[in-house]
Parts: sequence; C-alpha cells; structure tokens
Amino acid sequence: MNSTATTDVSYREQLQSGIDALQLTLPSSAVEQLLQYLALLQKWNRAYNLTAVRDPAEMIARHFLDSLAIVPFIRGERFADVGTGAGLPGIPLAIAFPDKQFDLIDSNGKKIRFVTQAIAELQLSNVRAIQGRVETLQPQQKYAAVLSRAFASLHDMADGCAHLLDTDGVLLALKGTLPDDELQALPAHYRVDACHALNVPGVVGQRHLIEIRPQQ
Repeated sequence: MNSTATTDVSYREQLQSGIDALQLTLPSSAVEQLLQYLALLQKWNRAYNLTAVRDPAEMIARHFLDSLAIVPFIRGERFADVGTGAGLPGIPLAIAFPDKQFDLIDSNGKKIRFVTQAIAELQLSNVRAIQGRVETLQPQQKYAAVLSRAFASLHDMADGCAHLLDTDGVLLALKGTLPDDELQALPAHYRVDACHALNVPGVVGQRHLIEIRPQQ
C-alpha cells in the first residue's frame, strides 16, 4: 500500500471513529462525501486560503467533527448557515441530513465560489450557496434555525439574523468557552434556551452550542 493510500485509510478511520464517538448514525454515503469534501478543501485552500487549518487530520477534528457534534440539536426542515466560510457547519450537516434544506451564506466571493463547487462535486441537491450580507437577505421562506460558527458575537448574531427566523425559530451559535460576557450583552428581547457542552473527538478545549430564541 502506498503512502497516499495509507493516509487516505487513516483519514477514513479517524472520521469513522469520530462519528462513532459522537454516537451518530449517518447516511451510508456520508463518510465518502466527507472525504471528498476534505480533498476539495485541501486543494482549494492552497490558493483560496479558506481556513487557517492546514493539516487534514486537524481539519477532520476541528471542522468536520466539530460541525457534526450539533447533529442531535438540528430540528426542523430549513436552515441558514451564516458566515459559512468554506461551508462549515453547513456542508457536513447537509451530508448528515439529505432530507433537510441548507442555505450557506457568506459575503466573501472566493469562499462562495468554493462552496458552489463543493456542492456540485458532492452532488448535494439540498444545499444552496448564497453570496451576500445576512443583514440584507430577504428569503422567500424563513428558517427553522440560523446556524453560526464563529460568525459574530451573540449580540450581533441576534441583531443581524433574527429576521431570517420562522415563527418559533432558533439561533444556534457554536462557541468555544462559554462566552458569559456575550450572553450578558444579548438584547433584552432574546432568551437563552440552552447551553450545551460539546465533546468533540480530537479537539482540545471547550466547545459549546448556545440556543437563543427571540421572545414572542
């Protein structure tokens, strides 16, 4: 077995082991699609600087498994991933939920070009790439949840994204350590429904998912 094949096997094993550790049941095609996404991310990252993470094994842990860790909290049918960057967490979640719809939104043209290419090559019929500023977006259909992974402060996320939410929709913010100062700074008409501590395989340090809902 050559070194490239050995490396591919190690990435597959790391990914499958992480999925198992998260106790997730994903579609049979998920691991292959995620490995294809990994290859695309490596290739395009050289020219487009999509992520500061260069090591593929680190990408699997810090990007893919980190995104998949919130699978148990995905409820509803339509989702917006704001500040998606290279398609995170939207693409891993769309692979995990082929029956749900994901709009991946970013103002950066280079990143949206990559996301568009990844959607095509991975044949993800449940994903759209949208270039634009989230504050000015007026979707025809609103979303069950708006996802954010290091997009902005909780205050700015609430302020800029609430108009995208359907009735009883929720903001889902992925954070590292619990940002007590950001929680205190939330506008008064928002409530924090839950703060979930996440245990992401291969990621050192705290990870949290915060659920924020506008008060009715």
